[in-house]
Amino acid sequence: MSSSRDKANRVAIVGASSLRGREVKLVLEERNFPAGDIVLLDEPTVAGTLTEAGGEPTFIRALEEASFEHARFVFFTGSQRDAEQNWRKAQASGATVIDLTGFLASSPVATVSIPALATVFLPRPGMNLNPSATLKDSAKESASASKSPVPYSSPGSGVIVGCTIAAALAKFSPVRTVAMLFPPVSERDQAAVDELESQTTNLLSFRPITQNIFDAQVAFNLLAGYGEESKPSFHEVRSSIARDVAHYAGERAHPPAIQLVQAPVFYGYAFAAFAEFSAPPALEQLELAFANVGAKVAAPGDPPPTNISVAGENEIHLARIEPDANVPNGVWIWGVADNLRLSAVNAVRIAEELIAAPPVQ
Repeated sequence: MSSSRDKANRVAIVGASSLRGREVKLVLEERNFPAGDIVLLDEPTVAGTLTEAGGEPTFIRALEEASFEHARFVFFTGSQRDAEQNWRKAQASGATVIDLTGFLASSPVATVSIPALATVFLPRPGMNLNPSATLKDSAKESASASKSPVPYSSPGSGVIVGCTIAAALAKFSPVRTVAMLFPPVSERDQAAVDELESQTTNLLSFRPITQNIFDAQVAFNLLAGYGEESKPSFHEVRSSIARDVAHYAGERAHPPAIQLVQAPVFYGYAFAAFAEFSAPPALEQLELAFANVGAKVAAPGDPPPTNISVAGENEIHLARIEPDANVPNGVWIWGVADNLRLSAVNAVRIAEELIAAPPVQ
């Protein structure tokens, strides 16, 4: 039974039929988020789809002008176009916008937040706000200039991984850091999952393949670039991750050099990071630093994490950190995260912290 306080926390999910939208709804329910009502919104083409929220049957509703009335939080989880066209409407209704699409990532009015890194990095306000502000301070400063709640950008898994590496290693002042990211096709939503499945089946049957999403063969392949017709392009995906990691780290840490390799996997964001230091680092101290920013480090004797082993897990999972064979002061860091869960939990944690914070005066 919802309390009167819970009833005030009406939540709307825009893009509810997307993989991110479904994961956000699931995380809200699993974490017993104090929402009196969860409204599922999407394009008219999927409106009327029967689903459930909070254990009760419900329908996905068409996104309309009045969709955000009385909402405390609006999660944008579908396309960047949806966020671009509707986030100001949600904000004007009095809701706090939490954007998972990446549209607000470089906005001067949005605060970028990764709650797991709060012990090292405070949330990163928009460029027109004080860079040293806390989550509550950002809301106060924005409220002083506008009666509308400050919007938040909740980064994707690649950005969270890059920022976690930078945050964990910051106090060790690495000479250089490089992160090789292996995004799964689910980063491009259900259509990309379907394309990989179709390509795999057709190649095994010696039939032609479709390439609508990546404009390239993803199945049984590793890609350092997409076809010319792929939107966004490979360069745009990599550049946006590098830009957002650098913006969030700011002057607080050196962001890693970032490269992508598109992996032929459905789910799970894997990465291999190399860090070099001016003196040999203590591996135990490095592992403790990652644990302090929310990563789960394998115990001695445990196998390294895999895309399969991290399914449904909230955190980034790391193998034991190993020294490089040729570089005396270099180490390798292998990690994997459930990409959909990692980004959804981050977004929900932003809302949880805002509920727990004292009211803005």
